[in-house]
Amino acid sequence: MAHDPLILAQAGSMARLRAIMRALRDPDTGCPWDIAQDFASIAPYTIEEAYEVADTIAKADWPALKSELGDLLLQVVYHAQMAEEAGHFTLEDVARAICDKMVARHPHVFGNESRDKTAEDQIRDWEDVKAAERAARAQGGVLDDVALGLPALMRAVKLQKRAARVGFDWPETVQVLDKMVEEAHELVAARDSRAQAEVEEEFGDMLFVMANLGRHLGVDPESALRAANAKFTRRFRAIEAALAAQGRRPEDSDLAEMDGLWDAAKAGEKRDAAE
Repeated sequence: MAHDPLILAQAGSMARLRAIMRALRDPDTGCPWDIAQDFASIAPYTIEEAYEVADTIAKADWPALKSELGDLLLQVVYHAQMAEEAGHFTLEDVARAICDKMVARHPHVFGNESRDKTAEDQIRDWEDVKAAERAARAQGGVLDDVALGLPALMRAVKLQKRAARVGFDWPETVQVLDKMVEEAHELVAARDSRAQAEVEEEFGDMLFVMANLGRHLGVDPESALRAANAKFTRRFRAIEAALAAQGRRPEDSDLAEMDGLWDAAKAGEKRDAAE
């Protein structure tokens, strides 16, 4: 089986990665699994790899980050290879498009605009440029290109930011808090009615308002929830460790005992932070 000699070369490079992908997708000699894939079947892996990159960053695991970035890069090459086979575009087109976009969106670096701006100023400028790009593509709706595949909390914030740019937003945080109380009452009423579809709808409304509250407070809901997940995991593991020291497991305990161990773990974290 003859393949591009670059594939077996020891030095890693984009050219080698592209050669590997072409070989995997070769209809005569490639891998049956890789040949059978399409954009839709690969998309979940692309999302998964992006999350794994974020996970290694959160853990500050830099050797693992190198590996995970490679996995994510493979996804880009995979999609580009399928697109080239279908006659849509090439990897060079992808690189050219992002280069053009970055230059156009950074006139304060690559053009004549002043760099004397805050990060917030630059975010507003970025959004202005993106709005102009959407107008040039003749997209009619303000929310048209907010991706459906985003995590729900992240998409909620993007939808809210986009609506806020055209004035559809509460001017004060207190109004968001009032709305949150209103939605909480509606959720309780739905629970009492025992209509599960209504409970789910009102619960979704509550989450949406919570995302909006985070935006008004300058808190990224996705990051905040990720941190809360990490805290819960850390403290529950402390419960497990405390019980294991007694030769027991959580299922051998009860809520009252585990709640006390939770409080002890919480207090310990606060002491460590104060030292």
